[in-house]
Amino acid sequence: MTSDTTIPSQEDYLLDEQVGYVLRLANQRHTTIFQSHDTSGLTATQFSAMLRLAQYGECSQNQLGRYSAMDVATIKGVVDRLRQKGLVCTKPFQNDKRRSLISLTSKGAAMIEGLETAGRKITKETLAPFNASERQKFINLLKKLT
Repeated sequence: MTSDTTIPSQEDYLLDEQVGYVLRLANQRHTTIFQSHDTSGLTATQFSAMLRLAQYGECSQNQLGRYSAMDVATIKGVVDRLRQKGLVCTKPFQNDKRRSLISLTSKGAAMIEGLETAGRKITKETLAPFNASERQKFINLLKKLT
């Protein structure tokens, strides 16, 4: 095992030094933190969809998937579950009845402030091991990967 300041040689393959493994561990930590906060029983994908609807307003399911970085099958399931919870509603497009527009219901809109507050706490707790400068650098580096 290497220390934090030692980079393994190219012939060494240490799982603890591999980006995918370390990202998965970080994601597991973040997921545990997310689940420990009051997000009104929403999954992380539902949480994201709700906040994107609040940010962008009424949009198509396809567009919401793009805004939320979800594929077609995932966003469909997310929207179906949010609709079942009474948090979003759908209505047909004017010119294409096969497509739907999605928007927050009044119940869903009333949750947004609380979700944003929870999101800030989750982020703060997830990034707690970093100082302020490191937090910003870390976010900027992750954005470069996406």
